[in-house]
Amino acid sequence: MPDNQTYPGQERFVAAADDVVVGAIDAVDQDVEPAGFWKTAWQQLRGRPLFWVCVALLTLILLVVIFPSVFAFGKDPHEASLDRSLLPPSGAHWFGTDLQGYDIYARTIYGARASVLVGVLTTLAVVVIGGLLGATAGFYGGWLDSVIARLSDIFFGVPLMLAAVVVMQMVTTRTVLSVVLVLTIFSWPQIARIARSAAISVRNEEFITASKSLGASKVRTLFTHVIPNCLGPVIVVATVALGIYIVTEATLSYLGIGLPASTVSWGMDIADGQTLLREGNPILFFPAAALALTVLTFMMLGDVLSDALDPKARTR
Repeated sequence: MPDNQTYPGQERFVAAADDVVVGAIDAVDQDVEPAGFWKTAWQQLRGRPLFWVCVALLTLILLVVIFPSVFAFGKDPHEASLDRSLLPPSGAHWFGTDLQGYDIYARTIYGARASVLVGVLTTLAVVVIGGLLGATAGFYGGWLDSVIARLSDIFFGVPLMLAAVVVMQMVTTRTVLSVVLVLTIFSWPQIARIARSAAISVRNEEFITASKSLGASKVRTLFTHVIPNCLGPVIVVATVALGIYIVTEATLSYLGIGLPASTVSWGMDIADGQTLLREGNPILFFPAAALALTVLTFMMLGDVLSDALDPKARTR
């Protein structure tokens, strides 16, 4: 695990909680402002058209997740009728119906909730656990760093998809929380490594030394100065990882070992549509397109954030 590796967003951030500490830092480096990094990052972001495209798509996705009934126009994704089996797209059924008579449009809209919810909850859990462990290991060093590093190596060496498939097959009660728990267990080392490297790069900076010399405890220094310096690279990687978690949940549901059958999921709808694809019925295109668009949105957003939060990118 390299200690001198630089990650996007790894630029100095100085907490302004203590005026004396800030004054000491300014005496060392007159060009650094407490919130200068985030202000500059925002200026970079708002000047990128791709950023606003991602914001628009992300806003639409979140609205669909929060208010699916509004976008489904009252259609019930659980309402099935063999009388309307495999109907083509029409005014009554925009995307047509599947073999059981489910409305494909309604299921595509409602399927966003489960997949995005798993992705968001997993990302939050991974950022909190991995970020805190990584920053703590990098800042304190010594035996604590060694223990956390070796522990992360164990989980990091196991492929996420393989581990999720194996563990989920042994889970008897499959819920959103059980999927989130499994994904979190095998995903936190990635964030931990990034936070650790960011913490190592700033633990010997002048403002850290000034904070210690003024009597601030290590815990206070960790949360006030070290962790804020880890946020940039962590945010970038977490944004991209969120898309990966959505794909992983869809894959697990596609294999029948993810969310329960009663839950509307893009993965299960893609699996159901695959059997009809051989007969020339492409109904799996709609949930697959929604899944691809959602993942692509988070991937593009992560790329834009990487450019804005990477100090080196500003000089290119």
